[in-house]
Amino acid sequence: MTFATADLCDAHEEQLALGALRVLEPVFHLFSRSESFSGEAVTLKVFEDNALVRATLEEQGAGRVLVVDGGGSLRCALVGGNLAQIAQHNGWAGIVVNGCVRDALELNEADVGVIALTTNPRRCHKLGGGQRDVPVQLPGALVHPGEWIYADIDGVLVSSAALN
Repeated sequence: MTFATADLCDAHEEQLALGALRVLEPVFHLFSRSESFSGEAVTLKVFEDNALVRATLEEQGAGRVLVVDGGGSLRCALVGGNLAQIAQHNGWAGIVVNGCVRDALELNEADVGVIALTTNPRRCHKLGGGQRDVPVQLPGALVHPGEWIYADIDGVLVSSAALN
């Protein structure tokens, strides 16, 4: 599906008004060659630990989007070039990180969408903590597992149902 988030907002103003379509705050940046991506959300809640992120991306993505609530931590990166390659290989459409990424040049070469707050060269812990398939609070919206993510250079949308 080809789309622009601005056009989706214009076409679905009534859903925006009702809260069925939400816009994440404009604090996220695109770090991938893919200029837009969309898919059903798989959610993770972690903090400075990406073992669960890796384990999830090692599963078949089936065009879904991994939404990682890293608590907004800017102290280390939760996703880098290696995880983007794993995501691409396993068919994930994209990754949204409420936190940092690293290996920005490698992320730009991967055919999987990556959006995050910013970059940090420091890797995070790999202890295995976190929760999966729980509602996660990102700047601007609560995201439930199974909701739809639409992301491009203009921003990130969260929809209760697939948009056409």
